Amino acid sequence: MNETRLSFKQMCARFEVTPRTLRYYEYIELLAPDRDGRARWYGPREVARMALILRGRRFGFPLEDIRQWLAIRERDGSEAQMRTWLEKADQQMVELAEQRRQIDETMADLQALRNEAAAALRD
Repeated sequence: MNETRLSFKQMCARFEVTPRTLRYYEYIELLAPDRDGRARWYGPREVARMALILRGRRFGFPLEDIRQWLAIRERDGSEAQMRTWLEKADQQMVELAEQRRQIDETMADLQALRNEAAAALRD
């Protein structure tokens, strides 16, 4: 394996993504591997971007937000990117807290209904 570049197959394996996912990220211009004929090669920049993409997805960010955030670094530099990240992270924390509240409420309702059904069966 070339230490500085990963093949398409190696990239899929390293990040545990399907070939379809990797091709899609290229299609929407999140990744831009070097090409040698039909072969794709992913250098350190693409590996770092992939790690950021997957982290962003894990935190619930839409791919378009991730794409725009990655573009900020190239256009405006890392400080602008980090400032944007702080804003987006704060917004996402609020959204995730609301989702948690809704899930907790739904689980409490489900537990109450389950308890009622269990009590009805006992009677």
